[in-house]
Amino acid sequence: MNKIATLFFIFIPCFIFSQAGIEQDPSFNIKTISFRVNGNNVIPFFKLGETFELSFDDLYGDEADYYYTITQYNYDWSAPSDLGKVEYLNGMDNQRIITYENSFNTLQLYSHYRQVFPNRFNQITKSGNYLISVLNDENEIVFSRRIIIYEEQVSVGLSIRRARDFESINQKQNIEMSINYGDRILQNPIQNVKVTLFQNGNWKTSISNIKPQYTLGSELIYRYNKETQFWGGNECYSIDNKIIRATNNTVAKVTSGENIYNTHLYTNTPRKNQPYTYFPDINGNFFIQNVNSTNSQIESDYSWVYFTLDAPEFLEENIYVSGMFNNYSLTDDYKMDLNKKTGLYEKALLIKQGFTNYQYILTDKKGVIDFKNAIDGNFFQTENNYTAIVYYRGNNDRYDRVIGIANTNSEVIRN
Repeated sequence: MNKIATLFFIFIPCFIFSQAGIEQDPSFNIKTISFRVNGNNVIPFFKLGETFELSFDDLYGDEADYYYTITQYNYDWSAPSDLGKVEYLNGMDNQRIITYENSFNTLQLYSHYRQVFPNRFNQITKSGNYLISVLNDENEIVFSRRIIIYEEQVSVGLSIRRARDFESINQKQNIEMSINYGDRILQNPIQNVKVTLFQNGNWKTSISNIKPQYTLGSELIYRYNKETQFWGGNECYSIDNKIIRATNNTVAKVTSGENIYNTHLYTNTPRKNQPYTYFPDINGNFFIQNVNSTNSQIESDYSWVYFTLDAPEFLEENIYVSGMFNNYSLTDDYKMDLNKKTGLYEKALLIKQGFTNYQYILTDKKGVIDFKNAIDGNFFQTENNYTAIVYYRGNNDRYDRVIGIANTNSEVIRN
């Protein structure tokens, strides 16, 4: 029995890491998870060999030890690829994150961690889907994030058009695409080439498993009417608290709490029945900045940000505050509460100062996003970023490689 128990515990880690590549949300003390290139927060799509950085804050500020693992997954994230780790990783993972600093001159104490990839301990050698998991010193997953490593072996063309059906012509944006593989030999491309489309880098609204409609020489053509449509949504709201004690056109009031500042935003009202109005946003993204500092990553403070929404018609559904700052999470941590005295939806979130985009997401009681009745409406004019990721797996291949990528913006939308 002792031998059986020993074998059981040996195989537990293997079983844990063989599950589907679902991102795990962090605990309360882990904030501001960010992938950065040249100091800018980016959507985690990186060219093979490109340098990028994963950073996050630990509000406990006790310089805890954290480790990371890298696991390759198949196209649909349903399971790890058939490759052994030594086949896609030069070196070894499960390394300790050794670069960290404590916050400086902030009311909220935190430890800021940074891990650069590739590094002297390991380098990813193959394109594909990867899950980076951060673990504590007890081998428990603290959080995990998906990334895509791509090669540029085919030419991908993207164009944005309005929807073709009259029901959603004013609300949706449709993606048309072509993939030119030139002289490259692709085995049975109709079956072996797969595409995933992203709107503003949001995994939760991505469209996958799109097959070409037909071929034209060495081109794969995608001209769908409905299968590649996205709801247009509306421009994001913004929080600008780079000067944490100042008010502006996004911050109505700032108060000092027991330990940190309170940032009160203006009350928002639904925009779905209003005409579309363009105002610049950064498509759900965020950046950290304290204008009165020399190193914003460790000198930017945290504040309680108070969101207020006047939307009484959504009493039967759930409303969430969402954006890249929380990885578009739809958990109870970001669910708004109805104040029965005022009739307003309210939520307070701890957010690092800088410039942050956010939006309100409506779901039914089962957690399914209600795009059609979006609080701020859907407009074909909305400016969105779109990305196409092209996967290929030959008949004898053991993993899904990413052979192409393309980006475009709906500012160039056509009828």
